Amino acid sequence: MRNVLREWQAEVRRTLTGSPSAPPEWAEKFAQGNDPGFYLPGSAVWAVHHGMPTIVAGIRSLLMQTLHPGVMAGVYEHSKFHEDSLGRLARTTRWIHAVTYGSTADARTATDSVLRIHDTVRGQYVDGTGATRDYSANDPDLLRWVHVTFTDSFLTAHKKWGGPIPGGPDAYVREWAQAARLMGVSSPPLREVELTRELNDWFAAGALRADERVAETVAFIRNPPLHPWLLPGYRVLFAGAVLSLEPRYREMLGLRTARLGPLPLPVGLATRVTLAVVRLALGRMGPSELAARQRLRRLGVA
Repeated sequence: MRNVLREWQAEVRRTLTGSPSAPPEWAEKFAQGNDPGFYLPGSAVWAVHHGMPTIVAGIRSLLMQTLHPGVMAGVYEHSKFHEDSLGRLARTTRWIHAVTYGSTADARTATDSVLRIHDTVRGQYVDGTGATRDYSANDPDLLRWVHVTFTDSFLTAHKKWGGPIPGGPDAYVREWAQAARLMGVSSPPLREVELTRELNDWFAAGALRADERVAETVAFIRNPPLHPWLLPGYRVLFAGAVLSLEPRYREMLGLRTARLGPLPLPVGLATRVTLAVVRLALGRMGPSELAARQRLRRLGVA
């Protein structure tokens, strides 16, 4: 039984970080560096990104991002998400952790790497009004949609399943705006109400669209190629992500909330229980945060 538990824990770590046992090498490097970085313990960003609801938030943000046809075109035409979905997840996790826990050099290096990859992602897409447009993954409009949906998803999931946020939701939106600036997004929203307003404006302008590509991608997100041991828990977390979406987005994505088959718990409570189990598997503090705290102690900051 202990061997099964250890293998399950290793599979959870491998899925989220790409490393089944030892801390990822990139996480351990956060102990190095010569400055505190953009965020510190006690910040709203550390509070939100430390929590397990980030897993639900990640699923939710992927669902939301598919609704921008320019973002969807870049993912569909240039990403190997069907063949390397876990690798893509690990690389995204690495960027988030570098910006959250790394030194400013770590954050900028990780961001520059993402931008270099984006620079090769170009093509055309049909927007929500039917017009054909050119796109690059580094277009400010596309980067802005990704940032806003990421911020909204992480904030929404944390408010639903996480704890208090130092300074409240506005503090998280304001602090994480630094990540948007690193990516080249100008004047990102700084308050929750501004975040909501931008989402409403995109929807009202008809900039979003759901088509066959979106349906195919949503089906893949619903049933990714995970280890069989992880699938029951993932199905709960996916249902939690769908529950947290506004009805208008669920309708566009062709999703609906439902009970989890024979499971006696409502989706919201089942999600909370599943996140608690994942927390037991991963521990109270991840390797990125541990390394960051080591760097901060060395610098005399914490």
